[in-house]
Amino acid sequence: MATTFNAPFLRVTEQHAAWGAEQLERFNEFMPTGEWSADLGRCLYRQAGRELRISLLGTFDVSDRSWLWAWANPGFQGSPVARAAEQLREYGQAHGLSEFTDELVQLAGHEDPRRAAETLAFSAMGVLGAAGYIGVQASPDARAYMVPEDPQVPRAEPDAITLPRVLLTGAGLLGGSARRVVAGYFARHDLPQREAEDRMSAGLPNGGTVDVLFDDLDRIASVHVNSGAPAPDRPGPA
Repeated sequence: MATTFNAPFLRVTEQHAAWGAEQLERFNEFMPTGEWSADLGRCLYRQAGRELRISLLGTFDVSDRSWLWAWANPGFQGSPVARAAEQLREYGQAHGLSEFTDELVQLAGHEDPRRAAETLAFSAMGVLGAAGYIGVQASPDARAYMVPEDPQVPRAEPDAITLPRVLLTGAGLLGGSARRVVAGYFARHDLPQREAEDRMSAGLPNGGTVDVLFDDLDRIASVHVNSGAPAPDRPGPA
């Protein structure tokens, strides 16, 4: 039984890691906490009075620790609510990712099956470019995972103050290639970038720059951000 995800899947997840962590934080700030309900026939999700259009990714069976994609679920197969899951299956077929093409993904061999289910949802969010993902306890034995498909959800933008934390957080999620994480973040935000042997640099929307240095183990050694903002005026001599 598999004890981890396949290397190609992990590489795809890495390239979305920093952007996904940033966007998920923005989404969680946007969503109020409280009681939830869903009308999957109408592709709607409600939480504490806020209503969103959503698509169902899949369900995680807590008892047998497996993930069932919505496109393979007889109750949702071919329905509008399974549209995003179907897109993932097509992406998986095109890129050889069995995690997206197997109807049932066995997670029992993973050290933390619940975290593995969250990783599937997080990776799906990144591949789809979705503005977040939702995981809820749908029954005592099952959790349901959805992505919003609603323009009212705000999109995160690069911020000079939080950018070092965002990149370091993304690089630490899977512990793989930090360079792939940083390159994926720059590409997602369409930032003009330059690459050298030990660093990557990019221009920021406000005219500033970010320089990321890597060590010999492909980890982030430092992140330096020049915000591009003018220096504050200093009072002259009295």
